[in-house]
Amino acid sequence: MSSVAMAPVATSHVRRTDGSGPDAPRPVRAQSTRRRPYHPRMTSPVHLAAPVARRFLALRHHLAPPRALPAEPDSVLRVVERIGSLQFDPLDVCGRNHDLVLASRIAGYRREWTDGWLYGPERVLYETYNKMLSIVPTAELPWYRLTWDRNREEHDGGAFDEHAPLVEELLARIRDGGPLLPRDVGPRAAIDWYWRPTNQVRAILEALAEAGILGIARRDGNLRVYDLVERLFPAALLATRVPEREQRRHRLLSRYRAHGLLGAGGESALWYGTGRDVAERRSLRAELVEAGELVAADVEGVRGPRFLVASEVPLAEEAERDVVAGRPPAGSHPGVAFLAPLDPLAWDREFLRQMYGFDYVWEVYVPAGRRRWGYYVLPILFGDRLVGRIEPRFERRAGVLRVVDLWWETGFEPLEADGFVGAFSAALEAFRTFGGLRRTRLPRFARHRLFATAVRERLADRA
Repeated sequence: MSSVAMAPVATSHVRRTDGSGPDAPRPVRAQSTRRRPYHPRMTSPVHLAAPVARRFLALRHHLAPPRALPAEPDSVLRVVERIGSLQFDPLDVCGRNHDLVLASRIAGYRREWTDGWLYGPERVLYETYNKMLSIVPTAELPWYRLTWDRNREEHDGGAFDEHAPLVEELLARIRDGGPLLPRDVGPRAAIDWYWRPTNQVRAILEALAEAGILGIARRDGNLRVYDLVERLFPAALLATRVPEREQRRHRLLSRYRAHGLLGAGGESALWYGTGRDVAERRSLRAELVEAGELVAADVEGVRGPRFLVASEVPLAEEAERDVVAGRPPAGSHPGVAFLAPLDPLAWDREFLRQMYGFDYVWEVYVPAGRRRWGYYVLPILFGDRLVGRIEPRFERRAGVLRVVDLWWETGFEPLEADGFVGAFSAALEAFRTFGGLRRTRLPRFARHRLFATAVRERLADRA
């Protein structure tokens, strides 16, 4: 295995969207409106042994150890600085997807921290479409507005023409009365909208947001409260225009920043909104390599080339040193994290199979009778290995974190793995606290009896 060479890349910071504080930048990496300086590309790929690659991913995802970032709102921005984009999914069985991503990395994480950055006075983060609906830095808005522009073209010749009186009514209500919930307008006839008939008020408000005319001022639970984008974002930011190819290149880079070791193929969902086809993505990726933003990598046990964000090569070097020296991740005992179903580390399912021997399918949309595991099942990370699955559920009325079931990977014995019971118990207690619940209920299946007893003893010791 060859040593890992460095290829530094310049970084910038997200500033407050009012443009203040040049001497106090917010710690979130983002494209600025200035072009990044050129960095010579590495001419040969980095070679990563499988254990080094797993260790590198745990380190770069702030999961070695889990929940090590300070219990403060700024830790949300540190995670975004690293991975660039958090996928938003409204399902809240045991926390929303982006909250689960953050709770596995930040001590004492609270969902209102992210809501504050999204909907508070500074709006350092905002919701837009990247890899599906995502949370990204507001300073990068010009690099993500391609979706707005495309949807504006589509709706101008479609929904906005067909429902012009309603469009004018809704915009007038918002201009005159401020932020608006769809239910504030009252029910109207349903129209065909994407997958199913939808109340036309909700549909047109959604279309106006897709086109960048409205934005999400806040959420009432998961319900969107809409306002005019000019009230939500600085005029200079909205006026900034970036060439389409540069936007697509930035979106492609965002996928590599999020995962850490993506390749060139995989599921189509990995690449939504980047290049329009394989050839364009190949060309954009070549530009990122040439500019010194990405570094090619050969990873033991994984088919095809992979790519690192160049500024993270030192982390790969650190991982290699630790593995060679036999040191645990970040010099600490391995911890346990429950990964979100759409955690960037879990995006590339084929990579999980090749790198971790872990076959993960999110079965939330699979009919109950055809599920192999369960409805909302999360991978269990122990150190830098995926060792099992957990199906947690927040029973909020009862104040209970219920573990519906557990599944262990073949060959993994939870009672025999050094430190696992304690690490799992700590993760479970952190998860209960995150949910604001009073008690934890473990499964009572016979196959879990000994493990559940050991965990209950640990939880009692923590009480």
